[in-house]
Amino acid sequence: MAGGEGDMRAPAIIATADQAIAAIPDGATIAVGGFVGAGHPEMLTAALERRFLATGTPRDLTLYYCAGQGDRAQRGLNHLAHAGLIKRVIGGHWNLAPKLGTLALANKIEAYNFPQGVLSVLLREIAAKRPGLITQVGLNTFIDPAQSGGQMNARTTEPLVERLELDGQTWLRYKPVPIHVGLIRATYADRRGNLSMDKEGLIGEVLPIAQAAKNHGGIVIAQVESMVDQLPDPKSVRVPGILVDYLVVSGGVEHDQTFGEVFNEEFVITSDGSFTLPAMQQSERKIIGKRALQEIRAGDIVNLGIGLPEGVAMVAAETGRMREFTLTVESGPTGGVPASGLNFGCSHFPEAIIDQPSQFDFYDGGGLDIAVLGAVEVDAEGSVNVTSFAGRFAGVGGFVNIAQSAKRLVFCCTFQAKENPKFVRRIQHVCFHGPTAFARGQRVIYVTERAVFELTASGLCLIEISAGYDLQTQVLDQMEFKPSISLQR
Repeated sequence: MAGGEGDMRAPAIIATADQAIAAIPDGATIAVGGFVGAGHPEMLTAALERRFLATGTPRDLTLYYCAGQGDRAQRGLNHLAHAGLIKRVIGGHWNLAPKLGTLALANKIEAYNFPQGVLSVLLREIAAKRPGLITQVGLNTFIDPAQSGGQMNARTTEPLVERLELDGQTWLRYKPVPIHVGLIRATYADRRGNLSMDKEGLIGEVLPIAQAAKNHGGIVIAQVESMVDQLPDPKSVRVPGILVDYLVVSGGVEHDQTFGEVFNEEFVITSDGSFTLPAMQQSERKIIGKRALQEIRAGDIVNLGIGLPEGVAMVAAETGRMREFTLTVESGPTGGVPASGLNFGCSHFPEAIIDQPSQFDFYDGGGLDIAVLGAVEVDAEGSVNVTSFAGRFAGVGGFVNIAQSAKRLVFCCTFQAKENPKFVRRIQHVCFHGPTAFARGQRVIYVTERAVFELTASGLCLIEISAGYDLQTQVLDQMEFKPSISLQR
């Protein structure tokens, strides 16, 4: 029977950001959607900060988020970096919200760092009230309870991940955390609260956030750009109105598509596959990108990390190889060219955009042929740190899922960082465990502008020297350990 004026379902309340945020109780666990600046409900997090500074409430919140959200300055999750407002953070990447990181390093909040893919998929388990997520993602890294259990400081003591033995294998169980408030963003809402993402550069995890909050008796606050009477295609609805309690209409204010651009149509349309990227000047980055590109084969499904690995796409475009393989981003885009900087998470002219948990399902199951990722430190056994450097804790983001699941793996880094060695005796945090990777049969190489190394049963092996570099003085003497050597002629 069609609905009409006698509908009994209460519609979502249309409210200002301040009115909606006032409904958040002390002690709640809030889940916030977004990836860097794409899909982040900036109007809502700004209002939450404003209310706390004015009234001292709400207090003692637990913040749950999957991907890093911020601009390394004021926006995004930086709004929430106030002792008293936040009691605990469970997050995937911290580097874009340095104010939160400062609180964690000062031991003023409880702080956990778990893989981005784990957190996004765990939301679905939380929504369904299942007993957490059982996976091998994170084994033998700092997230493993055999090491630090993802706990970032002395204040953080409650174990949220445990080891299990199932069918003769070791697994990790990430425990469910009830969600009480979901803060999400969409483009349009209709009069019944249904949400679509037409102008957003990604879908993210808006649906499981909303389902998790609703199924735990909580509330969902959705920031939207504008209201429409009715969404014409029910298949375009990403969050049904039955899950939405408050609608905050931004009118485009604090609703830029990303923290880098107000709106870029390239992030939401596809093309015929022709890409024009700026040519790279000769540099260490180009040398690394060119060598890493040699590892990508025709037909590969690829993930490129942020930073140095982005140079791979630029070299591929310059050499006419872009059409040979498909680039993907962990946030959900498939095809096109991943955007960079504060636009990261979106892609220029993607073929498809799926939700983030589904993308990680594909990654975790071995769908990636090859991943090209950055590295901060590498040790003799081939283990890699990407989290801790220069007095900061960046967090792992999607690195652990991607590095652990790709069939082949390329780590890219400059050979040194301001005269400090990258190839060290002992890394600060194990984010990728070399011996485990070798045992599972991954092909792993480490590309720098000076030399290329390969992961072997005995650890790191030097296999190439770049032209113009002296093996002893410019490579071996600059490392804190001696690799095995098998130079390819």
